[in-house]
Amino acid sequence: MPTRPRYPVPTVPVVEVHPALGRFEDFAAVVGTRRPDARGCWCMAYRDSRVPPPERPEYMREQCSTDPGPGVLVYVDDVVAGWCSVAPRATYRRLLRSRTIPAPQEPDTWSAVCFVVRAGYRGHGLMHALLDGAVAHAAAHGARSVEGYPAAAGAGRLDVISGYVGTVAMFERAGFVRASATGGRSGGRPRWVMRRAVAGPVPPGG
Repeated sequence: MPTRPRYPVPTVPVVEVHPALGRFEDFAAVVGTRRPDARGCWCMAYRDSRVPPPERPEYMREQCSTDPGPGVLVYVDDVVAGWCSVAPRATYRRLLRSRTIPAPQEPDTWSAVCFVVRAGYRGHGLMHALLDGAVAHAAAHGARSVEGYPAAAGAGRLDVISGYVGTVAMFERAGFVRASATGGRSGGRPRWVMRRAVAGPVPPGG
């Protein structure tokens, strides 16, 4: 049985973030299901949950072939290790219809709504790399601000399922500020609208 890829310790690997444009197979390796007939989110919960599960892989394949793509992927020594869904806020049907997450006043707002890190790579800061890459990707495509909707974990931790939204502390570390409270919760913790203004290309880690 082939071994699953893992974060290479104790070496210091090369970590890079790239847009998912033209990288559907890598996206599927992180987010997809093992069986093609299995029901799965395929990161469609925010985009358009009306799309039937069997049609979601092809929907996302099309998204990955259309500029600017549906998000960014993080690689560790050229092996895909995680995913962040980041796109113009107007492309997320769930956000447009949300009763718990207030709409922004700024035009050209992008939203980072979902983070996934593969088992074997967790606990090494890759969500921070994904968020930095998401901001840079959004800025390169004309975003004036980037939002996220993480949970305020405080001194505690979120479980893997609830933690897909990220944490307030993670967003604050990346230069985001609390814009407003939401009526939503994840893992029992309150979620916040976190916002960062951007103007022009953002350097990696900037």
